Amino acid sequence: MQINTVGPGCLAGQLPNLNRCGTVTHDEGDRNCYNTIKRIACYEISLDKLMSCLYIHIPFCLQKCAYCSFVSFGGREELFGRYVATLCREAEQTAARAAHTPLSTLFFGGGTPSLLPAASISKIIDCCHDLLGFTSGIEISLEANPGTIDYAKLAELRRAGVNRLSIGVQSFDDHELHRLGRAHNGEQALTTVRHARKAGFDNLSLDLMSGLPGQSADAWRRNLEQALALNPEHLSCYQLTIEEDTPFGRLQNQGLLELPHEDAIVAMDEITHTLCPAAGLERYEISNFARPGQECRHNLNYWHNRPYLALGAGAVSYDTKRRQRRLSDPQRYCELMESGDSIVIDEENLGTEASFRETIIMGLRLIQGVSINELQHRFHLNPGSYYGETLDRLISRNLLIIEQDRLRLTPHGLTFANRVMAELV
Repeated sequence: MQINTVGPGCLAGQLPNLNRCGTVTHDEGDRNCYNTIKRIACYEISLDKLMSCLYIHIPFCLQKCAYCSFVSFGGREELFGRYVATLCREAEQTAARAAHTPLSTLFFGGGTPSLLPAASISKIIDCCHDLLGFTSGIEISLEANPGTIDYAKLAELRRAGVNRLSIGVQSFDDHELHRLGRAHNGEQALTTVRHARKAGFDNLSLDLMSGLPGQSADAWRRNLEQALALNPEHLSCYQLTIEEDTPFGRLQNQGLLELPHEDAIVAMDEITHTLCPAAGLERYEISNFARPGQECRHNLNYWHNRPYLALGAGAVSYDTKRRQRRLSDPQRYCELMESGDSIVIDEENLGTEASFRETIIMGLRLIQGVSINELQHRFHLNPGSYYGETLDRLISRNLLIIEQDRLRLTPHGLTFANRVMAELV
């Protein structure tokens, strides 16, 4: 059996990373699929006409975690002020050059955005508001790690306009956190959630990781039950993915990293897909669960393969025809911006067929799948005629289904998502 999921931080403003997803029972999965499809399909119209999204990358961390392959750097506090000023300078250039409507989502990702002083986050928000404009009801998300933020900073961030907090808990078990190289402990995670509620945050998302070295299914259950007891509005349950150029990757290559066996991973997934719906959190994406109406709007835009703006070192922007990646080093990013030189180090021009395939691949991560009518409207292509026998075979094997204008993975297909998507690339 092939099991699939995706690691944290690979969404807004970063390139797709399709790895591993969990299993789901057929009966429960079908009911949850139907309810989620009805709700998000209605929202899809607004994505087409109204969505304008901005991702801002904050590449600073207390320390690099053992599994992390994203653009992040331990320390570098001396760059904080300069980096914030440079972000505002890039925002000014973006406002002048890029076609956009007022922002409906703003996402601070990292790295650890909560390392920045609250006054710096407030300055960036004000800058974006003045230059790009905000819609009423804008979603402003910020990733925060326990141990980097206290009640006073949380209250200041809430006053600055941050209204969605994504807390990188990963685990409540101190031994697991130590293995991961996290800088916090379980009690700090609990305290951060309590302080966030006290500061007025009524839209909290928690990140958890399963499949950790030495982790059992029972240990995963305890972590998940602890998270659900906190009543978050959103939960991201990622299975650990081992990347080559990381401490975990090197340990694995040396045969020194003991990961759970496949049976344990399957058991963890079954626990997830039993406990989350029972707690009122519906699965709306391969690794994401939310209370009705609390899905991450910014990442929905990403999964629908809609355009998004981006600012910062390592950030990726997308305008439906072209994807641009900025250089990763924050000091060099500042230097090039200050000298008026280009910060874009990689550009991918996408033709119609490539965009069509990518939209299907990204959309199949959603439980609702993709709208065939919308695909025809955007690309003048139909999945049935484009993929032909390949699509017929995947449908006959109960991996994909076409139902009420939507092409989506079946509950069985979710287990083999990577294999299905590989045939559609």
